[in-house]
Amino acid sequence: MKRTHHPESTITNLQFLKLGGSLITDKARPHTPRPRVLARLAGEIAAARQRDPEMGLVLGNGAGSYGHVPARRYDTRQGVRTRYEWSGFAEVWREAAALNRLVADALAEAGLDVIALPPSASVIAEDGRLAIWDLTPIKSALQAGLLPVIQGDVVFDRVRGGTILSTEDLFAYLALRLRPKRVLLAGLEPGVWADYPACKELVAEITPVAVSNVLASIGGSDAPDVTGGMLSKVDQSLELVGRIPGLEIYIFSGEESGAVERALLGEPLGTVIRAD
Repeated sequence: MKRTHHPESTITNLQFLKLGGSLITDKARPHTPRPRVLARLAGEIAAARQRDPEMGLVLGNGAGSYGHVPARRYDTRQGVRTRYEWSGFAEVWREAAALNRLVADALAEAGLDVIALPPSASVIAEDGRLAIWDLTPIKSALQAGLLPVIQGDVVFDRVRGGTILSTEDLFAYLALRLRPKRVLLAGLEPGVWADYPACKELVAEITPVAVSNVLASIGGSDAPDVTGGMLSKVDQSLELVGRIPGLEIYIFSGEESGAVERALLGEPLGTVIRAD
């Protein structure tokens, strides 16, 4: 299922796809992946790339039941200063790397030329915000037709010592510099609920003008999530679409077979966040 790609090809359809931690792990059970789901998702990504050989794609994965559990125990996102906290920093890194390897292996099994580029090795934050990231490896991977994969990860921080950046944090920084057409956030939920926690009515579209009537009903996360849950995703997405003309961000469920493939090929799924 491998495809050919010429390094000089122009990337005309760049998209970002996040496989949420709730989708690829059982977030209620520490260190518990969902291998069948991972294999299915990898197959859908490979199928979409085969149908659209010129698709540019950056893939990210959440930490799920791997990274979030020790991150909460050590409160790593808030800062790393003591020996105990640095031990926690290293533990969160190991967990995030272990899950990322499972993701990369599943993608490779599906025939994709994947390369993992961990943020912990290249990103510097400043007081919890991404400050420095050499994007040359990601750009080079895209031009070579490879599939670069990043993950929510620990990073060194000039103010806090260390912290954690979510996949959405990383995507926000990347999007302002690489200008994707679409950002796809695939999780368990079919979109943003208008009536959380009853979860009977989905919000079809969120814009900066029409957001006030849904913000109050947006929930966080039922499982441990040190990076903010649904409300944080919506807030970050609104800021991003306001800064990148034409960008659309979709929050949808990857639990249904074929959904990720259809989303990559342009089908609107779940809740869309756009500027107007």
